[in-house]
Amino acid sequence: MARKENLVVGLDIGTSKVCAIVAELNPDGLEVVGLGTVPSNGLRKGVVVNIDATVESVRRAVEEAELMAGCEITDVFVGIAGGHIKGFNSQGIVAIKNREVAEQDIRRVVDQARAISIPVDREVIHILPQEFAVDDQDGVRDPLGMNGVRLEANVHIVTGAISATQNIVRCCNKCGLKLADYVLEQIASSEAVLGPDEKEIGVALVDIGGGTTDIAIWYKGSIRHTTVLAIGGEHLTNDIAAGLRTPAVEAEKIKRKYGCAMAKLVGKDEVIQVPSVGGRKPRELPRQLLCEIIEPRMEEIFQLVNREISKVGMEDMISAGVVLTGGTALLQGVEQLGEQVFEMPVRVGKPQGIAGLSDIVNSPMYATGVGLVLWGRKEYYRKGFKAGKDNKLFGRIWDRLREVMVEYFI
Repeated sequence: MARKENLVVGLDIGTSKVCAIVAELNPDGLEVVGLGTVPSNGLRKGVVVNIDATVESVRRAVEEAELMAGCEITDVFVGIAGGHIKGFNSQGIVAIKNREVAEQDIRRVVDQARAISIPVDREVIHILPQEFAVDDQDGVRDPLGMNGVRLEANVHIVTGAISATQNIVRCCNKCGLKLADYVLEQIASSEAVLGPDEKEIGVALVDIGGGTTDIAIWYKGSIRHTTVLAIGGEHLTNDIAAGLRTPAVEAEKIKRKYGCAMAKLVGKDEVIQVPSVGGRKPRELPRQLLCEIIEPRMEEIFQLVNREISKVGMEDMISAGVVLTGGTALLQGVEQLGEQVFEMPVRVGKPQGIAGLSDIVNSPMYATGVGLVLWGRKEYYRKGFKAGKDNKLFGRIWDRLREVMVEYFI
């Protein structure tokens, strides 16, 4: 299978599914040319708990994407999530001695902001500049070329458990993949579903996945807060399985087909077929009963998100309201329930800014995957990547050989 050097691949390794999206770089932007989606069997709450099962899921998703795109996948941008993720803000100050701010000064002040003590079992995943200040002039987006004697930087730092990130890397390496970068999932989703105006006036992105709910708060064009809640769509599925006495696999199907976040939106005469356990006959139950199981859990998720926003004192910053994404955001009535709990505008975010198979990936469940390829496009161009030209092919082949030798001989 042919290799193409102008491809960007996003790999979303989630609790409920593994999704690989292949996009081709061209002068007009990104064109999605391949997609592979399979159930995920090796993760719990966003963290790998079974290496072999995760490797198998990743391999199947990548093979599907390769088959559709007609190419060989080598480098991937991988999403990372889980309860181990911690985000916090930091500040750095350096002297510039009454001259123009140069690029090395910006690097120095950002490095100074990251010079903080973190536990030995954690590593820095992202350092995201929020704003700069030159002397007494604050709120500066880009200080390059400004004159002053002191440069300050406010940054948002995201850290994660080393073991969790290494397990993700190991699963990819076992599939013959090389990590171009790993990206916090709610930041990737933000790339796909948020507009510049929303990021500017303030918005809360809430990505409700299978095992976790990821939150990112944007204000004045930059990340102000990130956190991960260990609750997601799987909790809905478990509630349905217990409440309707049906297998978990059937509960997931029922949730996707008939689920609604607000019971009052469902007619009293609507009925659904519910498979039983132990070989018993299927039963007919009111659809409203299903929704009465879903609504309290969704309300709990929204209340936990609301509490997190209030805890960091940012409820007045999100004038654009809340954007819901992730597979659970496909539930009927989720916007109405969200507006009731948050008491602010709520919309469901779908991926934007892509061409090709956009009709297939134009769903909240693919927000992270699409966001990863959008992030990858920015990284490639930032590093001088040129679409359609060789991108250090020999070096990448050597890296692959070195990884194989480490895996089998050391």
